Amino acid sequence: MNDRLQDPRGTLIFDGDCGFCTSVVRLLSRHVAPGVDYRPWQREDLDALALTIEQVTREVWWLHPAETRAGGARAFARVLRHGRRPWPIAGRLMELRPIAAPAALVYRWIARNRSRLPGGTPACRL
Repeated sequence: MNDRLQDPRGTLIFDGDCGFCTSVVRLLSRHVAPGVDYRPWQREDLDALALTIEQVTREVWWLHPAETRAGGARAFARVLRHGRRPWPIAGRLMELRPIAAPAALVYRWIARNRSRLPGGTPACRL
């Protein structure tokens, strides 16, 4: 089994070609959840991770040996849950039913428009 799936810190798979995504990961790794392993999908064996190109180009993915894998807003919530205080509270709130659906809509909007956001480049287009 791939060692990424066994990392007890948890791993966030993201689009390393996207300037916006890379900027967000840099912020997360420095100020929110430094203990998480952040990996661009372009440097990973997607077959070993049981992920497809379609999945990783559409959204970020959370992999953790003790948790179910999650994509998109749920993956982002998992990163927050593994962060410094007060971020775990925000991550738990994002997973609650009344908040999860709007969080997913916001995530999808950001993902679709990431090339237009600060740090975004043409490579960020889906």
